[in-house]
Amino acid sequence: MRQSQDSGAPHDDTAPRDDASAKATADADVETLHALGYAQELLRRMSGFSNFAISFSIICIIAGGLTSFQMGLSSVGGAAIGIGWPLCCLVSLCVALTMGQIASAFPTAGGLYHWSSILGGRGWGWATAWINLLGLVTVLAAINVGAYLFTMHALGPLVGLHIADLPPERAMLLQGVGVALITLSHAVFNHLGIRITTLLTDFSGYLILFVSVALTLSMLAFAAELDLSRLVTFTNYSGPRGGDIWPETNSTGFLFLLGLLLPAYTITGFDASAHTSEETINASTTVPRGIVRAVLVSGVFGWIMLSAIVLAIPDMDAAAAKGGEAFFWIVERVLPRPLAIALYAGIAIAQYLCGLATVTSTSRMTFAFARDGGLPFSRHLKQVSPRFRTPVHAIWASSILAILFTLYTPVYSTITAVCVIFLYISYVMPTLVGIHAHGRTWTRMGPWTIGAFYKPVAIASVLGCLLLLFVSVQPPNDKALGITGVVLAILAVVWFVFERRRFKGPPDGLTSRERAAQISAAESAVGQRADAASATSASGEAA
Repeated sequence: MRQSQDSGAPHDDTAPRDDASAKATADADVETLHALGYAQELLRRMSGFSNFAISFSIICIIAGGLTSFQMGLSSVGGAAIGIGWPLCCLVSLCVALTMGQIASAFPTAGGLYHWSSILGGRGWGWATAWINLLGLVTVLAAINVGAYLFTMHALGPLVGLHIADLPPERAMLLQGVGVALITLSHAVFNHLGIRITTLLTDFSGYLILFVSVALTLSMLAFAAELDLSRLVTFTNYSGPRGGDIWPETNSTGFLFLLGLLLPAYTITGFDASAHTSEETINASTTVPRGIVRAVLVSGVFGWIMLSAIVLAIPDMDAAAAKGGEAFFWIVERVLPRPLAIALYAGIAIAQYLCGLATVTSTSRMTFAFARDGGLPFSRHLKQVSPRFRTPVHAIWASSILAILFTLYTPVYSTITAVCVIFLYISYVMPTLVGIHAHGRTWTRMGPWTIGAFYKPVAIASVLGCLLLLFVSVQPPNDKALGITGVVLAILAVVWFVFERRRFKGPPDGLTSRERAAQISAAESAVGQRADAASATSASGEAA
């Protein structure tokens, strides 16, 4: 991996050199974007940590790792965490490494869609865009439903609200209103600009690390005993023994595979670093690092945290039988009430910010696909606010779609299964064509590569994703298979009947004076020329 050639050199005239280096970096970012055929419409201010933090915040081990904890515990018990979590994280790391190499070569907000278009053609890119967009919308829905349910279960009783005691109709209505308010507030923050969004996601990165460490140490400190054998012990908790999270089965191996949905759902959304490429300084190097580091840090910290929870469980059989209430049951029996409430509050805030970061990622994907004419109402969805330098219509459209999806299927397990399916299909699509294109039509790499390991790692990521897709459609989530099948059938019909002749795909770089004029006009409309100095200043701060 190529590093900066200027590192470690002594400087006497630091400020001038830093300014010159910052300007060179800013200019190089814009030139790279122009070479790919796009204007610098979004505000480029995100540092390396901010790019890492947005993916780390969406993964959020104290969101999916806790709200879906029962998916692992109620499958085969401790082994789902001790063995299953790291195995699945290895698959995610393979995906991240291959994704990082492609992102380094093509650092645009379109991410997976743009890569698939370049490496596999406009039809493959169009399909990737729709599947990735659906995955992002459904994962936003899953995150916010999970955040609402967690907050209500953890903190609702403090104000006398026990949602478990409410009639089902009233509980569903309250959930719909709560999720809508959460999502709309995310849209407001995103509308107001990347500065405030970056500030919040940076804070989220630190908060997730702090709370996960605090939860880990608390569990280990208050555990009655620490039996490490739990982490490699397989116990069949299907059916009533596991709170009916998974259907009754005698196959422990099959249950172990079902338990992989816990890490598979949690370690997703790391393509956010790619979707914010056009807002990231030194994107060709910073973005792939952000993707890989987010997966690595989440995988390691998540494994340690969840292992500590398993080790602290006073009674494994009783905890598994609680099903979806398992995590709360464990906390209430292990930790002092004031400490538990403090941790609950930190977790709830982190889960809220997880949804905020997801709106950022989803809206950038919507914007990128719309500017290439791939969506209905593209003319509106591609518009960038000159004042806030954000794709405001894309932000609100993606947020509203996520709310509507939660109204269609309010069942949390189905939402999580659907988002895993769509996201992992979209992850594997550019990798699949990248295997064939690598060294053939794709010969120019970016500054960040894994060299000769690309093809073996890419093949491993494809096989791992196919396994996770198989697991995602098993009962009781077979409804997700129906949803996926209908969506893929509709996409096939729409492409072959309509879009194959209409959709032109992403631009082929600066192929004409007309395209260069379009880029210049787009940048002038949002004040990019006037903002060049501030962008250079931000680049200097990040360097």
